[in-house]
Amino acid sequence: MPFLARFRFLIPVALLICTTACPAQIAINSASMEVVHGKPYVQVLINGRGPYRFVVDTGTGTDAILTPMLAQELQLPEVGHARLMDPSGLGEQRAGIVLVDSLRVAGVEFSGVKAILHRLNGEDDSCMGLLGFTLFRSYLLTLDYPNHQLTLAQGALKPDGEQSVLPFRMPEGVPIASMKIAGKHVDAQIDSGGIGLTLPQSLADRLRFASDPVLFGNGQSLATRFQVKAGRLGSDVHVGRYTFKEPIVEIHPAFPLVNFGACPMANFAITFDQAHRLVRFDARNTVFHLDELPTILQLQNRDQPKPDIALVPVG
Repeated sequence: MPFLARFRFLIPVALLICTTACPAQIAINSASMEVVHGKPYVQVLINGRGPYRFVVDTGTGTDAILTPMLAQELQLPEVGHARLMDPSGLGEQRAGIVLVDSLRVAGVEFSGVKAILHRLNGEDDSCMGLLGFTLFRSYLLTLDYPNHQLTLAQGALKPDGEQSVLPFRMPEGVPIASMKIAGKHVDAQIDSGGIGLTLPQSLADRLRFASDPVLFGNGQSLATRFQVKAGRLGSDVHVGRYTFKEPIVEIHPAFPLVNFGACPMANFAITFDQAHRLVRFDARNTVFHLDELPTILQLQNRDQPKPDIALVPVG
């Protein structure tokens, strides 16, 4: 996430309505979840073929993304187009939309899925697509990182006074919850497709650091270039009852919100309830340390990560 500013898809309202996936079964289901460099991957059947390796990205506000190579292999019909917009408002690209009759993950079948065609930057050639957050709108989605399991179930979460269960809002199909940094509430995207813990420059300028942030790389979005810094915070980050002690963070000038990515998420089993806008964090420990940024930086400098994609209707 920190090396490629996130894109937005703008599509007509009628097409947005049509993209709603229809879950075909309601039983509790689970699948093995491969975790590589913090990101979760699962096996997916497309129109009965596969399995294909997909990344699960809660920071992408659409149902699914397919690589052009997979769409060509499966001869999927193109049913529309979307516009890719740079967060800066400068520049755009067009992307195709294809119809997937059947998408099956963890034993659950979703039918009539409209999927965006886009190359997954930073993913290896064995990853053929992406499952976005809104695909799971009718389920409790659990990403259990310690046990490497993805679970889809019926039911609902209940508020607990924000100890482990936090409310979230969902603009553009992406979960945004409140966290505390240096005693102040901040909005943070919960993004399994992101990498580390990333702060916007505007927030970092108001925080105390244990050591001065240093420049470690350059980023590029669709239309803008920018520099990214990293440093160790001089204060803690609180997620409900959980604490990250003076973590190493990235400082990003291109994004307006905190991004809580795969590296900090890897400590938890995280359950999302989209119907009631609640997310639960479960972990054995309550205090964590985020000290592995140099390893993350090597991965990021080697590969540019994929864009974050949201469906935004236009009138």
